[in-house]
Amino acid sequence: MTIATSIGRQLDRVAMRFGYRVFPKWALHPSQIKEIDSFNQVQTAAAIPKEAAAYLRAGNPRLLELRKMCAGLDEQVKTPQVWVEESTAALSLENFRGNNMWVYQLGDEHLHERAYLLTTYYLLANDRLGLMEKFTEDGAFGAITFEMAGKRVSRDLLDSILEIDFLDRHLRIGSQDHFSILDIGAGYGRLAHRAMSAFPLLGKYWVTDAVAESSFVCEYYLRFRGLEGRFELAPANEMGKFLHSAKIDLAINVHSFSECTLPAMGWWLDQLGRYRVKYFMIVPNAGNHGGQLLRNNLGQDMLPVIERVGYRLIARESKYADPEVQKFALNPTYYWLFELKNN
Repeated sequence: MTIATSIGRQLDRVAMRFGYRVFPKWALHPSQIKEIDSFNQVQTAAAIPKEAAAYLRAGNPRLLELRKMCAGLDEQVKTPQVWVEESTAALSLENFRGNNMWVYQLGDEHLHERAYLLTTYYLLANDRLGLMEKFTEDGAFGAITFEMAGKRVSRDLLDSILEIDFLDRHLRIGSQDHFSILDIGAGYGRLAHRAMSAFPLLGKYWVTDAVAESSFVCEYYLRFRGLEGRFELAPANEMGKFLHSAKIDLAINVHSFSECTLPAMGWWLDQLGRYRVKYFMIVPNAGNHGGQLLRNNLGQDMLPVIERVGYRLIARESKYADPEVQKFALNPTYYWLFELKNN
């Protein structure tokens, strides 16, 4: 069986739950092929608001302030593996939700539109929290989107739903009073935006990053989404002072520790352990192991760094429950959840 055939069968199996069938092109009339091709085209990104274009510029005083703050970080945290100066300088701040280092959206077989289609139908069939219905995607700030199953989707939307579902199943983050989260390496605020939108009663959501450009666009984006007052930027250069005064229930790291050196990751984990952050979730890059191992992009084992601090594994799940979907859906990996011993 070819990969294309296997993907088609998985799509067909999920789509049948909704009264649809997925057919190969050879079985269709040319007029039907044209209709299907236009159905899944990448959508034109939404226009950048004028006020956003004026704010999201390299010379913004707030960005310069954040760069100064990041310059005061411990040297081991500032030693980059991926986010080198040349890379950050090349980023388009106006299109921070585009296909870039914050969220890769097109490229290999796991970022192809068939992977988006399979993931969309998988979630339509397995969306325990009803977030596919609740969330919308407007393509703002350059996000790559597709029209599928009558829904406009993006990697931002689909990944966030899966991550939120994992956390809610294991920690009930949507039903606990004042449950607070620290998002380390929060990027432009993708998960922060979706988690606060999913759970209006969620406690304070803190975002932090060692990359000034990330903190800059994240702060702007969460305000743009109307979340002022529900989130706060935690200064990385004062992380110890911050954690000493704030009560954090859960720390999250999605993909960014895979792009860090082990000493940099160790610095963050030492802070979490010292100030008794109870839970820690990490999502590794898949690499050549599919996320089943905790390896960074250099192939180094991240697990000893986590366990050294006192965290023990309490949950480890594939991103997709169906093993066949896990092979072909959008950016497959594993979710890892740890609890601090004797917390």
